[in-house]
Amino acid sequence: MFRLFALLAAFAALILPATVRPEAADIAAAARGVVRVVIMGTDGERVFPVSHGTGFAVRPNRIVTNAHVIREVLQDDTLRIAIVPPDGDGADYGKVIAVSSAKDLAVIETTGALRLPALTVAGGVASDGDEVAAVGYPMNVDRAQGLDLSDLFRPQPPVKSRGFVSGTRPSRDFDSVLHTAPIARGNSGGPLLDGCGRVVGVNSFGTTSDDGSDAEFSFAVSNRELLPFLKSAGIEPAVNAMPCRSMAQLDAAERERLEAEQAAARAKLAQRAETDRERRERARLEAQLSVMDDRENAMALAGILLLLAAGSGFASWNLRAADDGGKKMRIAGALAAVAAVASLAVWFTRPGLDAIDRRVADAMAERPESGDQGVAPDSAGAADLSCSIQPDRSRIVGQPPKDLDFGWNPDGCVNGRTQYGFADGKWTRLFVPNDEDTISVNSFDPETRVFRTDRFPLSQSAMARAREARAQYKAPTCGAQNAASELGEMQSGVASMLPQQATERLVYSCQPKRD
Repeated sequence: MFRLFALLAAFAALILPATVRPEAADIAAAARGVVRVVIMGTDGERVFPVSHGTGFAVRPNRIVTNAHVIREVLQDDTLRIAIVPPDGDGADYGKVIAVSSAKDLAVIETTGALRLPALTVAGGVASDGDEVAAVGYPMNVDRAQGLDLSDLFRPQPPVKSRGFVSGTRPSRDFDSVLHTAPIARGNSGGPLLDGCGRVVGVNSFGTTSDDGSDAEFSFAVSNRELLPFLKSAGIEPAVNAMPCRSMAQLDAAERERLEAEQAAARAKLAQRAETDRERRERARLEAQLSVMDDRENAMALAGILLLLAAGSGFASWNLRAADDGGKKMRIAGALAAVAAVASLAVWFTRPGLDAIDRRVADAMAERPESGDQGVAPDSAGAADLSCSIQPDRSRIVGQPPKDLDFGWNPDGCVNGRTQYGFADGKWTRLFVPNDEDTISVNSFDPETRVFRTDRFPLSQSAMARAREARAQYKAPTCGAQNAASELGEMQSGVASMLPQQATERLVYSCQPKRD
């Protein structure tokens, strides 16, 4: 499996134009799952820290760190492990459930109620020149802040630093990543992150300069070691081997896509206009010929009838003295009158020149261009849809998502049970879960049938405020009167608390299900 991820990552590297600079929002999101690992001792009267390092969650209650961080616990059963999160109410205890001293890796399981947002592990290996970020709790920063040992049990945000990958190489019997992100004692066990906040290594140790100062170059245990180690421990982390693109790159690609679609639409309209012009010219020429033929035929017929009327009138005049009592004269006179009236009728009902325009309009209406309508029938109506993820339009930093089913109703009722709100011309639904510190904003465009999810990871304190705001309203029943507009207004309070930019965007293209 790891080889497959590596191949996918290598292929992705070939198609990407450049490496991605780590985004602050992604690193901050990953840092929510980075903890201080404190080794605790006791003298019977008080509890005191013996040493500390860093760890990060790969499952809500599973934490990866270095084996050397917890070595003392393995050697002395009177010592305990404290897990101090970066945010929240306090620490938790942990126990070692897997360790590999040869690979300098260990897994700790929390024993209390603490649950952490798990970091995603990159499916591929880091490449030379990639910019990376190290996250952890260096001791020299603690000393500079004037923190004493008791402060180690108080939640504090980890320190973030940036650098570049200088290569991958075997070291101390395990595969490692050499990088220049500054770390120090206390960073051991912390994650080394790529541009999307995914783990590419576990920081382990650094080089030292001649004067004994802290590391100038650093080594992290490579994912080539981490993923097999987690598998052997029975742990399945979230793994993502997809290309890493920044939101700026994604937005630029989306703008290019929209511009290309607009240019194609303009070209299509121009082509349609040219086609219509040619059709109209052909129709006008045909109409002119047809109208002129009809006019000439009508005029000829009117002339013939007029001659018939004149001849019949002359005959009637000559028969006035016939000894039949005027019968033949009356017949000839009647025929003359009918022929004269018919001649006048044909003359005045002959097609005028304005008939040309009417016949052109009829011809254009009767012969529309096939396949040129451009809009799917009932595109904004109720639909039972199958939605497929669009990787080229998405930014996927966590576990790659699966395709989904989406039942849409024009009143905003989704799948017959979830009401969407309508505000500012958009259909949206905000989800504020109790078991995850991430807010999701789902949106759907009935015209284009595009479903989208934007994810906003928050700190525990920010998430608590968002949950309080969400508790202030109850979503209307699906399909209730004015439900869409009411929910659109209700959600505005939570929406105002979201960061300016999401860290993950999932875009799906939806099509009607086939029977």
